[in-house]
Amino acid sequence: MFLFLVIALAVVVAAVTLAVVGGGESDGPLPDVAPERLQDPLPPDRPVDRADIDSLRFPLAARGYRMADVDDALSRLGAELAERDARIADLESALAGAQATTHVSMEKPDHGHEEQR
Repeated sequence: MFLFLVIALAVVVAAVTLAVVGGGESDGPLPDVAPERLQDPLPPDRPVDRADIDSLRFPLAARGYRMADVDDALSRLGAELAERDARIADLESALAGAQATTHVSMEKPDHGHEEQR
């Protein structure tokens, strides 16, 4: 029984080796497969919105996701978030300045038009 298992294992190993290295009618080893690329890239002509993020799917690689695709998407999202944060800060600063100007002008009494008796 042990001899049968050893022979069966040797046959399986030989078959797998021939399939990988290329034996029989093929011209060589297994052909290289073109790597999958991101199917739904982020739109280059407009800012990313929530629907773009919800539909974003990364292709799987041998050990998870392709690092280049994930790095590209995260870099793009990081840049857009930084731009939006800067814009929000500018708008909040402008709003605070406008509110301060309105508040100061309301507190100043108008001395040029006092009633004379």
